Amino acid sequence: MERGPVVRITDVAALAGVAPSTVSKALNGTGSLRESTRAKVREAADRLGFVPDATARSLSARRSFTVGLLSTDSAGRFSLPVVLGAENALVGGELSALLATARHDPVREQHHVRALVARRVDGIIVTGRTTEPREPIRVPMPVVYAFAPSVDPDDASVVPDDATGMRLLVEHLVALGRRRIAYVGGRAEQAASTVRHDTLVAELAARGLELVGPALYGDWSEQWGRRAVDAVLGRDPGGAVADGAAGGAPAVDAIVFASDQLARGGCDRLRERGLRVPDDVAVTGYDDWDVMSLASRPPLTTVDMQLERLGQRAAELLIAAIEGEPARGVERLAPRLVVRASTLGDG
Repeated sequence: MERGPVVRITDVAALAGVAPSTVSKALNGTGSLRESTRAKVREAADRLGFVPDATARSLSARRSFTVGLLSTDSAGRFSLPVVLGAENALVGGELSALLATARHDPVREQHHVRALVARRVDGIIVTGRTTEPREPIRVPMPVVYAFAPSVDPDDASVVPDDATGMRLLVEHLVALGRRRIAYVGGRAEQAASTVRHDTLVAELAARGLELVGPALYGDWSEQWGRRAVDAVLGRDPGGAVADGAAGGAPAVDAIVFASDQLARGGCDRLRERGLRVPDDVAVTGYDDWDVMSLASRPPLTTVDMQLERLGQRAAELLIAAIEGEPARGVERLAPRLVVRASTLGDG
């Protein structure tokens, strides 16, 4: 198949009726040009099928037009949606992304950081597998942290707003008439467990309610969700029969789980104990991980952290920083409540 003639910058200049230097400025986004002139040049370039020389563009603008996406683990449950959202925004900004996965290995991470700096990327987005604050990377270009914030308050970080997520769950459960609410978390030392618990307690207190029993903490697994249900049902300070199979009312009418994985295991165990979800006990999860939330029996009411939107926002902040308008501090992205049968039933 024969190739057509190579379209040069002078061809675009001739069609647009401008100088070749003007074409370069218009396509690179540099110089002081009228927007009408830039539009005319872009239209001419599109009509001719002109493909700018990437090397020449980089040299002219003194930029690589590439951005590093550094994940502390293999792109997984939480980091993958963040990366996808960031990449979508970067493509819209005519930037390419270089993905590097550190697999939770500090030595590997430093290797990737050095490689990205050597490639002279315009900036770096750092994400991770948890919302635990992390030490910043020190590089000579803008950096934005997504999902896992930097411990440096001067760095730009975008994180899920867990407090708002839990507030939405409490409002939903209380509106349904649930008053006896228990909490099951993941690891006690992790912010995802403690922030969600503390907000739950505060929101219940604001409505004159108390959490049933102390919070229960374990690992982030279905197995722990199942065992936690036994612990919740086994404690009954009022003396009522806790087990629905034994013919009495359960000690709780709702259990808030700190993740969908915990909640799925919890739903299974409640059913095995002879309790109906949500008729006897309403169940909520967190994360809206469809592998868990939709496969649960019944499907879970949960909180969607909008991770792709979070990644997109991180990319927007990075693009602004590259253009000389850096942000500072932590930005919290509001989640949304997803209501399903585990609180509302089939109706």
